[in-house]
Amino acid sequence: MAIRKYLVTGGTGFIGSALVRRLVKDGHDVRVVDNDLRGSSARLADVLPSITLIPCDVRDADAMTEAAKGCESILHLAALNGTENFYNRPDLVLDVGVRGMYGALEAAKRNGITEFVLASSSEAYQTPPVVPTPEDVPLTIPDPWNPRYSYGGSKLISEIMLANYNRDLFKKAIIFRPHNVYGPDMGWEHVLPQLILRAKEQIAKHPDGKVPFEIQGDGSQTRSFVHIDDFIDGLLAMVEKGEHRNVYHIGTREEITIRTLVEQIFAWFGREAELVSTPLPAGGTMRRCPDTTKLEALGYAPKITIAQGIEDIAPWYVANAHLKPAA
Repeated sequence: MAIRKYLVTGGTGFIGSALVRRLVKDGHDVRVVDNDLRGSSARLADVLPSITLIPCDVRDADAMTEAAKGCESILHLAALNGTENFYNRPDLVLDVGVRGMYGALEAAKRNGITEFVLASSSEAYQTPPVVPTPEDVPLTIPDPWNPRYSYGGSKLISEIMLANYNRDLFKKAIIFRPHNVYGPDMGWEHVLPQLILRAKEQIAKHPDGKVPFEIQGDGSQTRSFVHIDDFIDGLLAMVEKGEHRNVYHIGTREEITIRTLVEQIFAWFGREAELVSTPLPAGGTMRRCPDTTKLEALGYAPKITIAQGIEDIAPWYVANAHLKPAA
């Protein structure tokens, strides 16, 4: 990649900080915008001397305009993610998602920035009509009254905004949809950290024999998970080689049932789970796995299996369980 000046919003988040570190490693000039609403600037401690970190709310278009001065590209990742947030703070999820997108687009327009890369989500299409799922499936919100869709709705709106704002300005406007990115220090509100920490707690309560462990439904629902290292490889391939006004799915085709995922987590602990079914929450998706053909054509080739990834993420969460915020 040619050396460029990037503005990364949400740069102290899990994905954002990994992206910032890679951009710095590759020699780019990186400016980071975040207010640490969900992220933490501590994630960037190792590269702070090499970046410009601007405490800024992406919803503030004037502040964003100032932050983006002199930049050549905006990589817009800022959002309030996490399933718990979708249900408990849907108003804030929507506010950050939609007004934050407006703030970033205004910053691009006022500064004449011609490249804009948007982090969307698989939540934008929610229940896929086909699996593995290509990028051209319809975007849907099954039930606007269900707060579960606050995040997916904000991403759907953001995609439409990128497609229609600044149409004459952008020479490169690209959307990427992450599919279950994971790794150490990814936060506490996601399925892998929650399963790992619940397994740790249940094992402590049951030192012998099989460990009773509740799962939603019968565990036959599937997901595909992509390790953060593979994900960043895919993202940078897209930033460098992706085509204007295109969407790219970033994930893996390794589809796994939640039941098997739990069994692999317990295997890492050296124990065996006795799975206990509980009702599925409304709005869940039974199956999700991306078709990554478009990204693979740009050279993307994920290397880390979920079994290998568990060996990376589980030790971090076990060692740092004391850092989990109180409920």
